[in-house]
Amino acid sequence: MPISEFGRVEEWDNWVKMPPQPQVNPKPEEKRRLSVEEPPTGVRAAVYSLLGLLLQVCIEWLVRLTGKRIRKSEAAWLDCVLGKPGVIGTGVYQRIAEEEKLGMSQPPDAGLIPSFESLRGPSFDPDRVDPRIRHFYEHTALYKLEVWSEVYFAGKFVLWLLVEFISRRMDQLNFPISSLEVAKGMTSEVVELREMASGRLAYTGWLRRFRATGKVIYAGLYSTAQIPGEANPCVKVTFPCFGSSNVYLRPCGYADGTFGLVSTGAAFGRSGFYRVVESGAEHWRVRNFKTLHEIFHLYADEDGILRTDHEITFVGLTILRLHYKMTPAKHAGGAGEVHKSLQAV
Repeated sequence: MPISEFGRVEEWDNWVKMPPQPQVNPKPEEKRRLSVEEPPTGVRAAVYSLLGLLLQVCIEWLVRLTGKRIRKSEAAWLDCVLGKPGVIGTGVYQRIAEEEKLGMSQPPDAGLIPSFESLRGPSFDPDRVDPRIRHFYEHTALYKLEVWSEVYFAGKFVLWLLVEFISRRMDQLNFPISSLEVAKGMTSEVVELREMASGRLAYTGWLRRFRATGKVIYAGLYSTAQIPGEANPCVKVTFPCFGSSNVYLRPCGYADGTFGLVSTGAAFGRSGFYRVVESGAEHWRVRNFKTLHEIFHLYADEDGILRTDHEITFVGLTILRLHYKMTPAKHAGGAGEVHKSLQAV
């Protein structure tokens, strides 16, 4: 059982308590039945399980056959939590805490990047970024998210294949195939995992789920890392799966105060998407997918509301676009609490 930073034993439960549904026709239980897809059973479940296993094995062997064999001691920037076969789900942070004997807590104002200053580099000045954007990254738990999605025809079948047969079995990386999946919103929970003796922050977790179904969209680990091919520190995002998917995002500050995170996949050691699997006790097999790119653009609109445009492309084709709206969460005291903490930025 993980132990909090205050020395108490915690049973950490990151399931959001949903408010009761209004009593209208159809009945609440019928509404839920209509909105939540039933898992496959019987023969269909066996077929899904077999296809999912085949796809997972194919991806793993693609990495093993075409990836670089990297000695762990020579590439600390690639070090990450590796997921095991099976369900990742909402309990991934608790499992990490138990395995690594870390304390786990959910500070009400926790951020993905405790200090935006950690991204400073020769070509990136965090002082030129809108303070509201900086505040979001340093105090992410104070915000709630609304999201809109659009899947493009070019990638719809591939994305459906991955989500239907792999992501749902893992309960991880359940990208929204239909915009209706995010119609009821997305949850946002930030958890800190710290060394119990020193209090050093080991990992920051950001869990996001479909509010309607509870399925995990992203269960990620956030940090900063200096990687060989980039002048500035990057934002490193790790998604434990069967092995790990690591995304290294290069920070970009624009003249109008807006902020970007970019993974272009130009070369090994640059920002991009890396798939990592174990290859013995001393090595990893690492595949850099140079044609898989992600771009985030954060800005405040004319009403001062924070928004993010997120685009994923593969071999030059747009696969998925997401748009996020970030506003003060009610549990954080609303806009007043955010405004007070912004004054300290």
